[in-house]
Amino acid sequence: MRLLAISDLHLANATNRQALAALPAYPEDWLIVAGDVSESLADLAWAWKILTRRFARVLWVPGNHELWTLSSEPDSLRGEAKYHRLVEICRDFGVLTPEDPYVIWPSMPVPHVLAPLFLLYDYTFRPDHVAAETALDWAAETNTVCADEIVLHPDPYPSREVWCMERCQATERRLQAASTQGRLVLINHYPLRYDLVMLPRIPRFSLWCGTQRTEDWHTRFPVAAVVYGHLHVRSSQIRDGVRFEEVSLGYPKHWRSERGIGGYLREILPGQSELRTFAT
Repeated sequence: MRLLAISDLHLANATNRQALAALPAYPEDWLIVAGDVSESLADLAWAWKILTRRFARVLWVPGNHELWTLSSEPDSLRGEAKYHRLVEICRDFGVLTPEDPYVIWPSMPVPHVLAPLFLLYDYTFRPDHVAAETALDWAAETNTVCADEIVLHPDPYPSREVWCMERCQATERRLQAASTQGRLVLINHYPLRYDLVMLPRIPRFSLWCGTQRTEDWHTRFPVAAVVYGHLHVRSSQIRDGVRFEEVSLGYPKHWRSERGIGGYLREILPGQSELRTFAT
């Protein structure tokens, strides 16, 4: 019995979709899906039809792509309303979300609590010399602008920063309570630390990659591992004795189709990944 993880399936891409359809069954294992399944609600439901039949249990956290409001979708849900619709679809298939009680992984001598998180970002992943009010202009200097600025809406919050703050504050309270139950496995779409944002081709994209509010969560709480995606740069890192696992699949250019999606599933428990950056 293993706890496996992957993120950034991006099922709008035909190659990724075909690979998910071909994924074999892992009937004894649990699967973490750390966001960016698709922009489409129909694709999300299709993914759960497959994955819930091939794994014993599935956990999900939202990425930015799931939260997009697109004209091609049958509804125009925005912000928090869109997020709650995503949660409803997950619950239709028994997929655990950040809105559900945390569960204890049943196959370790010491209890490990699996904590799916939804935290967003607040533009604080930037160098110290870049002021908050000029951060977007700083990124735009290198033609770096995330599509979120157009299609990810914070409604009913006045900004993404405020939505992020609210999510972080509520999550901190939940993690504090869960800390009494055992060691934590934190699952988020975005990295929890700025120094994990390794994007040499688009370094200023860091603005849309997380929040400094979470920089010390791996030491404030009894954390065994942190699982995340978003970067499309698979890696396994150690910070203060804690494993940080970037588990994204990404677009077809980021992975080898001959390996299939199964070749990119990362074992989180009970095993431990080799500490390296993973090539495609």
